[in-house]
Amino acid sequence: MRRRVIAVLVGLVLAVALATGILSALALRDSLMSQLDQRLLASSQRALGAQHELRGHRDAGGPPPGLDVPGQGTGTVSVSVGPDGTLSGYIGEDGTFLPLTAAQVERLLDVDPGAPATVDLGDLGSYRALAVTDVDDGRVVTGLSTEDVDDTVQDYVAAETGIALVAVAGAATAGGLLVRRQLRPLDEVAATATTVASLPLHEGQVALDERVPARYTDPATEVGQVGAALNRLLAHVEDALRQRHDSETQVRQFVADASHELRTPLASIRGYTELLRRLPGELPEGAEQAIGRVESESARMTTLVEDLLLLARLDAGRPLAREEVDLAVLAVDAVADAHVAGADHTWRLDLPDPEVSGPALVVGDEDRLRQVLANLLANARVHTPAGTTVTTSVRCEGDTVQLHVEDDGPGIAPELLPRLFHRFARGDAARSPGTGSTGLGLAIVDAVVRAHAGRVAADSVPGRTVFTVSFPAAPAD
Repeated sequence: MRRRVIAVLVGLVLAVALATGILSALALRDSLMSQLDQRLLASSQRALGAQHELRGHRDAGGPPPGLDVPGQGTGTVSVSVGPDGTLSGYIGEDGTFLPLTAAQVERLLDVDPGAPATVDLGDLGSYRALAVTDVDDGRVVTGLSTEDVDDTVQDYVAAETGIALVAVAGAATAGGLLVRRQLRPLDEVAATATTVASLPLHEGQVALDERVPARYTDPATEVGQVGAALNRLLAHVEDALRQRHDSETQVRQFVADASHELRTPLASIRGYTELLRRLPGELPEGAEQAIGRVESESARMTTLVEDLLLLARLDAGRPLAREEVDLAVLAVDAVADAHVAGADHTWRLDLPDPEVSGPALVVGDEDRLRQVLANLLANARVHTPAGTTVTTSVRCEGDTVQLHVEDDGPGIAPELLPRLFHRFARGDAARSPGTGSTGLGLAIVDAVVRAHAGRVAADSVPGRTVFTVSFPAAPAD
């Protein structure tokens, strides 16, 4: 914007200077030409009077009578046509009379009587010429050089050009200083907006202490209005973030409290179903199936409650255990458990050689890390058909330890990938609850990994789906 404002300012100064120079140069030339025409008229009258006095007594070999009279200046040309013939000549720089060429005489005689006209006389340059006739049908053509007029106009144009260049340079310099000074508040506005944009709002920060300084919020100026508007916007955003944070805190607290309170009645339900099964005698017809449904649903609800409670604790920033954990050992246990739970799948394990790369150690909570592996393998088992091969690999990559869970199943729908780690995200919204999927497994994976300063990503195409989890490696000491 600064460049555009300065460019507009310089353009306006240049346009004004150009218009002023052209108009003043034209006016000066008109004024000088008018004065030259007056001198030409006086010179023509002197030449015509001399021709009348010498009528019939002119020297055929001498200069025209209009050049001999007093008052004729250097450079004056004259062509006299009378009964005695045509005489022509001009007054040289040293005051001598010099002849004109036939072409120059012809051009002068082409001038129509009456008004002055501009004639190009070749080597002599440009002339203003005036033709008059006398009573004997003779003709006298007198001319004065326009060299002085042209030189004066050229000098004036050169001076105007220099002045215009100085004015443009001064306007650019002064305009740059003024624009920079006037737009300095805009820099403060931009700096404030940049600082706010860099705040970790996605991590839950709600305090927006940055504001445009009060001296740059003057409502009498356009930039001040922008600064004041930005301050109002930041205040509204801060208030909205605080309200949202308070609401989310209440929701998290409610989920945590509800999950905690639901654990007791769910445990009671499962206990009573086990008690019913232990009663002597056979149960009535259909009761066995009903009790089985109660047991399965209470188990599923218990899992859901435990998952919600874990997410609420992670959201609240509850500290996790901090100890060295070997991911390779956890991978062995997780694959063994998955093999038992999903015997219709092929389970493979790919571990690094500890003698080459060392143990795959990370610092974290072993129980939560086991849950990450269990959820990833359960996700592969539940959402792929029988016969799918699932490969779990652990790799030490510099200062990170990477865990990969890959399967050759049908893949994940592209529209689901962006929200794959969101809570209650499911590929099939109409999925029967009996599948055991709560839509929280991958959300828990993401929350636990982030709590360990790691990251998780998914890449899927038909025939290949890979979940990659990266953790910071444990320090060497």
